[in-house]
This record gives sequence, structure tokens and C-alpha cells, in this order.
Amino acid sequence: MFGRIGLFAVRHARVVLAGTLLALIVAGVLGVSVFGQLRPEGFTDPAAESSRATELLDAEFGGQSDLVVLVDAGGGTVDDLAVSAAGARLGEELATDPALSRVTSYFATAAPPLRSDDGRYALIVAHVKGDESAQGQAVEALAERHTGDRGPIRVTLGGTAAVVPDVGSQIAEDLVVAEAIAVPITAILLVVAFGSLVAALMPLAIGAIAILGTFAELSVLGSVTDVSVYAINLTTALGLALAIDYALLMVSRFREELSRDPDTGAAVVRTVETAGRTIVFSAATVAVALAVLLLFPLYFLRSFAYAGIGVIAIAMVSALLVLPALLTVLGPRINAGRMPWATSDPATVSAFWGRLARVTMRRPLRMAAPVIALLVLAATPLLNVEFGSPDDRVLPGTAGTRVVGEALRGHFPANTTNAIQVVNTGDAAPDEVADYARRLSALPGVAGVSSSAGGFAAGRSAGTTPADAALARPGAQQFTVVTAAEARSGEAQDVVPAVRDTAAPAGTTSMVGGPAAELVDSKETVGSRLPLAIALIMLTTFALLFLFTGSVLQPLRALVFNVLGLSATLGMMVPMFQQGWLSEILGFTPLPLDMNMLVLLFCIAFGLSMDYEVFVISRIKEYHELGAPLDSSVTDGLSHTGRIVSTAAALLAVSFFAFATSGVSMVQLFGIGTGLAILIDATLIRGILVPAGMRLMGRFAWWAPGPLRRLHDRIGVREASPPRTRDDRVSV
Repeated sequence: MFGRIGLFAVRHARVVLAGTLLALIVAGVLGVSVFGQLRPEGFTDPAAESSRATELLDAEFGGQSDLVVLVDAGGGTVDDLAVSAAGARLGEELATDPALSRVTSYFATAAPPLRSDDGRYALIVAHVKGDESAQGQAVEALAERHTGDRGPIRVTLGGTAAVVPDVGSQIAEDLVVAEAIAVPITAILLVVAFGSLVAALMPLAIGAIAILGTFAELSVLGSVTDVSVYAINLTTALGLALAIDYALLMVSRFREELSRDPDTGAAVVRTVETAGRTIVFSAATVAVALAVLLLFPLYFLRSFAYAGIGVIAIAMVSALLVLPALLTVLGPRINAGRMPWATSDPATVSAFWGRLARVTMRRPLRMAAPVIALLVLAATPLLNVEFGSPDDRVLPGTAGTRVVGEALRGHFPANTTNAIQVVNTGDAAPDEVADYARRLSALPGVAGVSSSAGGFAAGRSAGTTPADAALARPGAQQFTVVTAAEARSGEAQDVVPAVRDTAAPAGTTSMVGGPAAELVDSKETVGSRLPLAIALIMLTTFALLFLFTGSVLQPLRALVFNVLGLSATLGMMVPMFQQGWLSEILGFTPLPLDMNMLVLLFCIAFGLSMDYEVFVISRIKEYHELGAPLDSSVTDGLSHTGRIVSTAAALLAVSFFAFATSGVSMVQLFGIGTGLAILIDATLIRGILVPAGMRLMGRFAWWAPGPLRRLHDRIGVREASPPRTRDDRVSV
């Protein structure tokens, strides 16, 4: 099959390249609008109780307060005459804005929860109408009209409705910065790795095709379903990563084949037969790891499956068709623009990796034991991991929404904007409403409850305000439960089950929402599906590696080693981002880790580690099938692939580490975590644990039970390999 693909690319090279150029033009037209089609949220389960509570709030009460207007009196207080007049005018302007509903101002109500403890700040809260896209546009317009210095007051926008577009804008800006850093460095390193300018352009060409094509895919998907803006980061990083992997493998193999046979067409066909097979299985393992994200109802995670599968498929097809067509047209000119340090015959074998494999196979336990101990030690912080959800603190401290968030947390102890929201449907008498609110206020961790029957604290009435009447509708009641702890803290999350367990008035039903409830529900949703997702990844990866190797022990070895490396990577994220080891350097606020981001990191890093697994085991198996003994097949296999894997890992790490410059801490975690996982896999796992594991398995390394062996003989994918010469050039 792969030989026929290679022949097609050779015979129709110019047609393939012309078709690719046309497809790129179409993709560019579609992809240019991708940012306008994507959404910045997606962290909640639409079927969860908290999501249904939000829908009821929108339908019955005009939505919950998701916009916070912070009024700063500077050196005075919000009760000063000039400040109060300016605040009242602002409140009136906001109340008449058609984009807003449920506008509640301190300057109109004098409600104590809307005044800071020191009197410097006051709040005007409102609900922004429309979906996420409409809200973003409305907040941008509101910011232009109302924020900044207005006489004696300074106005800043915050709240969920403002944080979401701020994060999206920050990601778009960060993407430009990250690519401006990563692409030039990657280009320079590619020239160093390939030794020629022309060869170094191959990964960039494949990467551009994969990224542009996926942008077009996401733009189309974003017009028909919800797709997260965070998928852009994955598209650029993974597109460039796979392009580097596949181009390094293909070009290195093409050079190797060309050195044996000067016939360009034959060298291209042979390259596709061998390296093409490896690329297809590599792409399949990465795609499988990302496809399981479709199991989760949170569109934040599903979006990465859309982007990941798209970029993998496009990169794979480009490597199998476009790159062979380019190699056919270029031929020996692939080495044009040779650098001064490059030899006339580019080396394809690394003596260093061969020596490391030999030393490890002589002393497998002595070499592997310290590595395993180190990885286990790095994984132990996972025992203390805490989970949270993103809020304004993922943004830089100078962001306006972050300023508002800090003011709310520091100066508004009775802040209701992040409170637990209870929506009660059915007919309840006023005394039943009051009793329900009283019982909610008596729960541990609850600071107070607002209801249409008045406010309650510690099981006693706290009086009434004019705003209380807005908490009642025919057949529906809203209860705002303010916790004594920060909204997304563990203490606030502990209050949610207690609120849900509190019996509603007879004949009515209650649903609980708000940030704390959304976090509880999201953790439940992700946690309940995570075992199935991991099981599917393991089973499908095992099946693919069995079809690739014909062994049942090789897939097991690969899975154990990869999980060990990934556990170490995830473990290191706890002290770095939860405990703040890197906070001073990178300028972020330590927070509980987002479970969604850890799941994403696991899936992507798992896929890329299996990418390298396939690269290495493919060459080892090739020598094994030629009859080489175990020692020499492992040594020769790593000699031929170690340089490719280590070079690709270094280049990929640069691409992912560039995201450390982001102003969004979630993106920083993703970039640093993925980069670390790649480096750990390419060095400790591939260089030491793989040869050690092969030596310990010994003659059973390629074993499979009789029935499975016969199954592999019938459906396993294999290519005939010509005898290899022993005169490959060697470099360190």
C-alpha cells in the first residue's frame, strides 16, 4: 500500500504540489475568520444541574449578574457628594443600556454588599444579554463608553462576562508572541539539524499546510457548533510539532536511501514504504489519544479533539503525499544550501545513541532503577493536587478584570457576584420561602442568604432591602447563598452538596448553580468519564502497537513506560503552578490546577510519546525482521532513530516552551508541561528505559500467543525490507 502511495507521489509530483497550493489558498480564505468563530468558555457540562440552573436564571430572572462595574473613589469614599453623584449618573446610563438587564447599583440602593469594607469602592452589577459572542461585543462597547477616569471616580469592568473576552484577546496576542519566538528559533535549529537550508524548509512547509488547513476546519466547525478558542494554541503547537517529527523522519530516510541508490524516484518510493508506514501508525496513536476527548461533554475538551484530529490527519497526508512530491522535484537538491559544518554525505546514524543503548543493555537494572526512582519521585506531588476552575486570576495582574477580581476578594466580604445561586420552581408561600432561606443560612460555611423574603444569616433574619423583591417571579424564587470562603475554594465547594441536600419547600424543586456548583459538577463530569477515557486510550493504543509489532509485550512495555513519564510530568505541575515555584519568574498567581487542562496535557503528551515510541520500535523491528540478534537490533535501531527523536524533541520543546510567555497561566501550564513531557520521553524513556526493557524481556520481546500471532500474520501491516548495508556514516 505504501509503495503505491510513493509511486503516485513520484509520477504525479507536480499535480500534487499544484493541488496543494490551491487547497492552501482555500484554507487561507476560510481560516482567516477562525478567531471570530471560536468561543472562550466551554468549561461546564451543559447537562449538569448548575448549567440548568443558569438556564432557569436566564429564563425567569433575566440572567445572573455576570458584569461587575467597579467604581473607585480614589482618596475619598463612595459616599462623598461628588463621588455619589458621578456614580448615580453612571448607574442611570447603565440601566438604560439595551445590552444590559438586572442593573443594580450601590448608588441607587445603598445595599451594604455593594460597598467595600473601607468605603473606597462601590459596585454596579448587571447581566449582559446574549450568547458569549454577543456578550463579548457588548462588553467591549461598554468599556469604550464607560471605563477610565470619570471626574472623581475611576471605572473598571470585571465579572465573568468581561473575563471571558479578556482571556480570548490575551490568547490571540500571546499566540503572535509565542510564534514570533518559536518559529525563528525552530527555523535556526532546523538548519543546524538538517545541515542545509532547503532540507530545513520541509518541516516548515508541512507545518504551514497542517496549521492553515486546521484553521479552516475549526472555522467551519465553529460556525455550526461550539469550539473553544484555546484550540488555536494546540493547532499551532501540534501542527509544527508533527511537521517536524514527520519531516525529520522522511528526509533522513530519503537521504539514507539516496546514498544507496541515486535514483530519486526509487529513493522516494522506498522512503514512503518504510518511513510512511511509521508515520501512519504514529499519527494513529496520537489521534486515538486525542479522540477520547470527544467522550467529555465540555466543549473546551471536545474542541481539542476537533483541532488535534484535524491537524494530525492533515500533517499525515501532507507527509505521505506532499513531502514525497517535494522530494521528487528536489532530488539531490534537498541538500542545497549546505552549511559549512555539514558533511558532503549527511549522517543518518548517531554513535552516541548506539553507545548509550549498548551500555544500558549490559547493565539494564543498574541503568533503569535510578531513572524509575526519579520519575516516581517526580510523580508524588500528584498526591496533593487540588483542582479548581479558571477565573480572572489566570490573567496578568494588570488586566482590568483582574483588578476588579482582586478588589472583590479583598474588600467585599459579602460579595454576591460569585455566590451559589439556588433557583426554586413551584408555588411557595412567603413563610415557606423565608423558612427555606433561614435553613440555608444556617448551613456550615454560609455567610448569608438573600431571598424575596429578606436576608438571613446564621439562621436569623437580617432585614430586607429594596432589591429583595427582584428575587421572586410567578412560580419561581431565587436564593443567593454567599459563602464564607472564596467562590472556587474547597470550602465553598463543600457547601454545594449541603445546599443541594436541604429540602426545598413542599411541592417545589430547587436547582443549584453558581461558580462553586459549576466547579463541583465539572469535576464530577470529567472524573466520571476519565476511567473510560484512559481505558480506551490504553486498549486502542495496545491494539495499534500490536498490529505494528506483532508482539503483546511491546505494547505493554510502551504503555507502562509512557504512563510513568507522564505521571512524573503531571506531578511536577503541582509544585510549579499550584504551589507557585515558577510564579515569580513567569508572573502568574498560584492556583488549584484545572482538571480539564491536566486531562488535555495527559492526552497530548501521551500521543506525542507514542509518536516517538513508534519511530524507535519501527527501526528496531526492521532489524529484527532481517534476522539481527536482540542486542544489535536495539543498538542499530536507536543509532538510526535516536538522533531524529532527540532533534525533534528539542525542536518541539522550543515550540511548546514558547507558550511560557503567555499572559494566561493555563496556557503556560500547557506549554511547559508538554515541553517537559517531550524531553523526558525523548531522553530518559527512549534512551534508557527502552533498551533496558528490551534486554529484560530478552527472547520474549517479540512474543505473542499463537492465535494472536496468526491474527497479526493476517491483518498486521508490514513491508518487505531489503538488506541493510553496514557502511552508514557515523556521527556523535
